[in-house]
Amino acid sequence: MTPPDHTATAPTPTAMDPRRAMDRRDLAWYVDRAAQALVFVGGISAIIFILGIFVFVTKEGFDFVFGSLDVGEFFTSIAWRPTSNNPTYGALALMVGTASVTGFAMLFSVPLSLGAALYIAEFATGKTREALKILVEMLAAIPSVVWGFVGMSIMNPLIIETFDVPLGLGVLNAGLILGLMAAPIMTTIAEDALKAVPDTYREAAEALGATRWEVIRKVVIPASRNGLLAAVLLGVGRGFGETMAVLMASGHAINIPTSPFDSVRALTATIASELGDTVTGGNHWGALFTLGILLFVVTFVINLTADIVVRGIRKK
Repeated sequence: MTPPDHTATAPTPTAMDPRRAMDRRDLAWYVDRAAQALVFVGGISAIIFILGIFVFVTKEGFDFVFGSLDVGEFFTSIAWRPTSNNPTYGALALMVGTASVTGFAMLFSVPLSLGAALYIAEFATGKTREALKILVEMLAAIPSVVWGFVGMSIMNPLIIETFDVPLGLGVLNAGLILGLMAAPIMTTIAEDALKAVPDTYREAAEALGATRWEVIRKVVIPASRNGLLAAVLLGVGRGFGETMAVLMASGHAINIPTSPFDSVRALTATIASELGDTVTGGNHWGALFTLGILLFVVTFVINLTADIVVRGIRKK
């Protein structure tokens, strides 16, 4: 007796239902469109937020700028007395104070940050590199108010004892603290820019007989200068925008500094310390928002200058 033939009754594979295939293609199309829309919204959200903030700040300071502001006094006078019987709104000392603290911070922070980035990217290896990167990121996580306490409690008496000055809260103190605050982000971005240089560049230079320092100086740094410039500019932006640490470490005195030990007041610190005590819609309120507009303009000029410089480097 022969075994039964099961092949005749076995189910044969059938093609997918055309309607189900069409439904899947439609679903994939909608998912693709939704993903594109989400990416688009995420891409322009930062621009929308910045424009919204700028419109709000400009709206609040509009009446003061075009009504009560004396442009000559604002840019040439150091008399910032918004609460006196005869109020004056001279912001020159505030602008000079911000520029002096930021400039001193960059003098201290740029060599430190670029040197640290060079060591991490070109010399450190293995666990040493990973440990240094983690330490740098931990520095960036320290709150600004903690840095302010460091400036008041540690740097202030140290400066007084070291330089024999009556007060250690000034340009030197605030600049050092601000430089330490800006160093982590500058180091991280600079290190990424250095690591982005292809290894073939280094190998080609070494094959021509270049030493380690010659490779770094003549090949790696020129090839990564766009990223290094971006790192420095982000540090400058951090310096102009920092508030609490500068407020606590600078002495908060309206003054044109003539030495690193003089106390100064920054634009951001002035806004933070006075905005809560002003009458909404008054001249003092408008003057503080005018300082905010000034900060926006300065930041825009810095970014525009950076863009022009980077474009010039790329053309070369």
